[in-house]
Amino acid sequence: MAFNVADLFEHTADAVPERTALICGEDRRSYAQLDERSTRLAHTLADQGIVPGDHVGIYALNSIQWIEAVLAITKIRAVPVNVNYRYVEEELRYLFDNADLKGLFYGEEFGPRVAAVKDTLPLLKTLVMIEDGAGENQADLDPILFEDAVAKGSPVRDFPKRSGDDQVIIYTGGTTGMPKGVMWRSEDIFFALMGGVDPFTREPVKSEFEQSEKAKASAGQLVFMTPPPLMHGAAFVASLMNLFQGNVNVLVRKFEPEEIWRLIERHKVNSLLIVGDAMARPLIETLEALEARGEKLDLSSFLSLSSSAAVFSPAVKERFLDRFPNLVITDSIGATESGFNGLVTVSKENLGNKAGGPRVTPGKDTVVLDENLRPVEPGSGVVGKVARGGNIPLGYYKDPEKTAQTWVTAADGKRYAMPGDFAMVEADGTITLLGRGSVCINTGGEKVYPEEVEQALKAHPAVFDAVVVGVPDERWGQKVAAVVEFRPGCDATLEELREHSRAHIAGYKLPRELHVVDRIERSPSGKPDYPWAKTLAESGNYRVAVSP
Repeated sequence: MAFNVADLFEHTADAVPERTALICGEDRRSYAQLDERSTRLAHTLADQGIVPGDHVGIYALNSIQWIEAVLAITKIRAVPVNVNYRYVEEELRYLFDNADLKGLFYGEEFGPRVAAVKDTLPLLKTLVMIEDGAGENQADLDPILFEDAVAKGSPVRDFPKRSGDDQVIIYTGGTTGMPKGVMWRSEDIFFALMGGVDPFTREPVKSEFEQSEKAKASAGQLVFMTPPPLMHGAAFVASLMNLFQGNVNVLVRKFEPEEIWRLIERHKVNSLLIVGDAMARPLIETLEALEARGEKLDLSSFLSLSSSAAVFSPAVKERFLDRFPNLVITDSIGATESGFNGLVTVSKENLGNKAGGPRVTPGKDTVVLDENLRPVEPGSGVVGKVARGGNIPLGYYKDPEKTAQTWVTAADGKRYAMPGDFAMVEADGTITLLGRGSVCINTGGEKVYPEEVEQALKAHPAVFDAVVVGVPDERWGQKVAAVVEFRPGCDATLEELREHSRAHIAGYKLPRELHVVDRIERSPSGKPDYPWAKTLAESGNYRVAVSP
């Protein structure tokens, strides 16, 4: 039985054709409409010479057309490739070339960037432009207009048989280096990230028709909202997961906190996906400001909040629970290279310390391996790395060296994905995430994981955001430096921040430098830009306080 992305969507479209699948602005699609339009688009791609195994990029802001494009690509067994819309020409040229793109869907506003790099990409022949009203000059690109591509394609679903081996490639920027393409088999990504395994029971679905049959048997639909960029893996896979399950998925073109609350009221949204503090903080603060000035929004439909792929601070979770006492908050850990690794359901009682990463129940096939690639014993205090077996990626596209570093064969002969996240296994079997090893700080032989210091700092009432890095130190090798964005009208000294943090972390982890900035730089996915913070902290050009 093939668990194929296109097949799974088509099963649901056949089961609940008249139900709403997607909403974005004033645009919406039923499951039947979404299926027919993506089928037509798929035939046009095939007519343009795109064949099974060809790589086709999607370079656009969130829209229904983004989802139609990825479904069309998978329908003809080609390989969808996400493209970060914030990349500049040098990064785009690298990614388009590295991914061997044969086709590209791109937003009209990005035409000039595509034109600037296309002449160096002989493989890239098929261009489909998503009209967005930007009016940008398309130079000599001569693209097919998206709606024309839909109109001219056949609506008949007469595609060849698909396979669970069909691929999806997700490019991930991480915290260092150029982006890398993670190659997923369709079946593996379904069971690792797209709802093939229940995160609470750990039970996998038994049939490719199980979710579509449940959707047909249900009396109504759940309404999910996905504000993160679809070019980010968390949002992309969550949207497809919701389509497989027959839910309504509300997309937003750009992240605008006030508009999101109004859309939750308008569409009676039940569940919201966010990417850690980068979205959670402005959301709750915007709502607090709206209500402080007397606005009354009907948010009674809002039942659950899910965060993934970035740190979601206990202090921010607490503010959501103060406003929504019955809200179900889930905080999950995972990576593009491994899939879902664990989850915790948050309540007032288990918010935990305001330091360290989330403490989660591990997912199916998730373990922590020590330096000898053996499982860490619960409660031993040994720091290892999170690893996941089972349904994991094939590796990085065209990078066997880095593939060998990230996907390893352990002492038990089993193959694991091990992206580099350090963690401890608690006595009860839960996992406490400590952070990515590539940004670990070594100060006098003691290891400091930035995330636990960042969370301690962000629990201070004056701090809006913080990133922690190591900078050179003659005595200790490295010292802890904090780059901090204060809340408007607020301030704090280094000593005040150290004193506050002392209640949450050990003394050697306390920051010894404070760099104050107007705005913390983060990636579109909400991940800290550690290279930026490190350069800034070493420059000496910002307000700096130093503690001995």
